[in-house]
Amino acid sequence: MRKEYSTKELIKRFLPYYGRHKKIFFIDLFCAALTTICELVLPMILRYITNTGLNDLASLTIKTVGMLGLLYLGLRIIDCAANYFMGYQGHVMGAAMETDMRKDAYEHLQKLSVTYYNNTKVGTLMSRITSDLFDVTEFAHHCPEEFFIAFVKIIVAFIILLTINIPLTLMVFAVVPVMAFVCIKLNRRNREGFAKQRVQIGELNASLEDSLLGQKVVKAFTNEEMECSKFEEGNGKFYKIKKLTYRYMATFHTATRGFDGVMYLIVLLGGGSFLVTGHIEAGDLVAYVMYVTTLIATIRTIMEFAEQFLRGITGIERFLQIMDADIEIFDEPDAVEMPKPEGNIEFKNVSFEYPDDHNIVFTNLNLDVKAGEKLAIVGPSGGGKTTLCNLIPRFFDINQGEILIDGKNIKGYTLKSLRSNIGIVQQDVYLFSGTVRENISYGRPGASIEEIIDAAKKAGAHDFIMALKDGYDTYVGERGVKLSGGQKQRISIARVFLKDPTIMILDEATSALDNESEFEVAKSLSRLSEGRTTITIAHRLSSIKNSDRILVLTEDGIVEEGNHNSLMELKGIYYDFYTMADRMK
Repeated sequence: MRKEYSTKELIKRFLPYYGRHKKIFFIDLFCAALTTICELVLPMILRYITNTGLNDLASLTIKTVGMLGLLYLGLRIIDCAANYFMGYQGHVMGAAMETDMRKDAYEHLQKLSVTYYNNTKVGTLMSRITSDLFDVTEFAHHCPEEFFIAFVKIIVAFIILLTINIPLTLMVFAVVPVMAFVCIKLNRRNREGFAKQRVQIGELNASLEDSLLGQKVVKAFTNEEMECSKFEEGNGKFYKIKKLTYRYMATFHTATRGFDGVMYLIVLLGGGSFLVTGHIEAGDLVAYVMYVTTLIATIRTIMEFAEQFLRGITGIERFLQIMDADIEIFDEPDAVEMPKPEGNIEFKNVSFEYPDDHNIVFTNLNLDVKAGEKLAIVGPSGGGKTTLCNLIPRFFDINQGEILIDGKNIKGYTLKSLRSNIGIVQQDVYLFSGTVRENISYGRPGASIEEIIDAAKKAGAHDFIMALKDGYDTYVGERGVKLSGGQKQRISIARVFLKDPTIMILDEATSALDNESEFEVAKSLSRLSEGRTTITIAHRLSSIKNSDRILVLTEDGIVEEGNHNSLMELKGIYYDFYTMADRMK
């Protein structure tokens, strides 16, 4: 469920990011204060010149005007220098904060469980840690600047205007709270609109990613028109949301312009009346109009900044929704580093149900795997074969019971040390966009090229790698698209050889391959299994005939157990599976 945050809470959670850049932050605010001086001093200079010229022209000399001009020139130079710092270093500070937030979000995502990713679209996450944080740069830089400048200008202008004419000032400032109330109300609608935009662009990104990554399937089923129609529907929904948001924005800006007009009307009628009755001098009125213009411009800037503010707040909100996602699988307080294990694995009264849909998979499951044993698991789809293997490296945590490695509960080990001693070869091989060398070295970052080549030879991959255009420096494409299924699988096996784990999990590693590739991969897996505790999940039962022990796992738990010959003699479920496979050859 999407968590909602108040603006106050969002800003409170965002403030610590300024702490990492507080030196630039305070210099930036100091520069912001300097930029207000020029605007606030100019009306006073013109007030002095006008009143002196009308009342005592003889005392207004060229020297005096020149000195005032030099004063203003000096202020302008300071103003330009301060603006340069704000425009450069201020934006750099905002970009640095955005970078910090993106780093924190990515690190948090690495800690989230498989369940989280099963229920969250990758395109949505990409949107949240990229485009959603772009607006934070502007927000982080401009938000404190604009509000600080506005605060200084409004307070100073109010004090100066009171010294010129108290009744007129009170009339003008009486409009400000009404204006603020109306604008805050309208802003709430704007924020809702921007939040909807962010959600929809995330959905659009997810849909786009899904369609583009599945282009082969789209073309194979000639469903280009259907995909275009789906994209057009999402794109049209985004357009409607933006259209509604722009209507809110137009209402907001129209209201602020209307209040501007009211304030100018008060100055026109009130100031003109006071001038006629002698309660204000001409120079004072000129200064008054300039200060009111500055005041209105400041308020308008704040109101126009409201759009940027809302974009930034929305970006922060979606960032926090990632940061507040629960870390379900974590190191226990007393967890220790796992030493090189012998490889004994024991399930004791294990019960497990998936945390998202509460689908019960195991109830009081017991299993003992000896060190170095080659165990195979077969059974119908949905029986829990892959789930059982996923519990060993703690991709999920069990609800009851214990899983032990060498007699110690796996929760007593740190996740990193536990998983570093477990190698997994899956049916659906994932290769990263990069070179063959980079993908193999993923098993042990920092490995030498000699170690990488040795791992590739053990996996039976060296010969085909050397036949590639650039050998180990060949680019494999996104998800290894430039390689065949058998080649990808052997690279993944080389990756595990380089990792050199004690415990091996082979999850239907050959089921998607052709006969020739299966034969080559099977030889690699046989070498990989030597001297290791190996758990194999297989649909092709011919590949597990030589396993030390075979389990038949169904929804009712482990229903048959033994080696190939004893299970064939039993003539139960395993026998039916095996003879069925024979008939289908």
